[in-house]
Amino acid sequence: MADKIFENNQVTITGEIVSDFRYSHEVFGEGFYMVDVAVNRLSNYSDFIPLMVSERLINTEQNYIGQIICVSGQFRSYNRHEEKKNRLVLSVFVRELTFVEEMPEGDKSNEIFLDGYICKEPIYRKTPLGREIADLLIAVNRSYGKSDYIPCICWGRNARYASGFEIGGHVQVFGRIQSREYLKKITENEAQKRVAYEVSVSKIEYIE
Repeated sequence: MADKIFENNQVTITGEIVSDFRYSHEVFGEGFYMVDVAVNRLSNYSDFIPLMVSERLINTEQNYIGQIICVSGQFRSYNRHEEKKNRLVLSVFVRELTFVEEMPEGDKSNEIFLDGYICKEPIYRKTPLGREIADLLIAVNRSYGKSDYIPCICWGRNARYASGFEIGGHVQVFGRIQSREYLKKITENEAQKRVAYEVSVSKIEYIE
């Protein structure tokens, strides 16, 4: 059963470590730490993606900044309560890791597969330049009755196709994890820079 659950949420990322490890939480005596990696896009832009790593996989007190790491795991979410409402926090939960000498060629450095269910009505829109976009929120089941809620963004033909999906529809998604900076308005005169994470969809299938 655990293997079946693991198959519906698969991530492989290769990137350069750009931060120290930060303590996150502990489960049954096992400490978990966050670390950020920079992953190149084909456009020479980098996505900065947070990894959640067990202290059993790596010495979290050592400095690895500048080293290239290849990880596999799952894209997970949890709700953090702040400012009187919940905020969806996303990270890659690492199951396996290795250090490598160099980044892989092409787009193999950032791959994700999700098998889940539409849990919010798709939002379809066009950019000022006429590019079609559809925003999806997909629930991916974990074991023990939990689910991860993953924001996904579709473009062009995929956006048109996805705009007709209904809540509860079963979908499979292939793509990459991307980071995006935005300004969050705190008060009338104050805004805070934040980072959102989502799956940029390269292929999506509706499962009948």
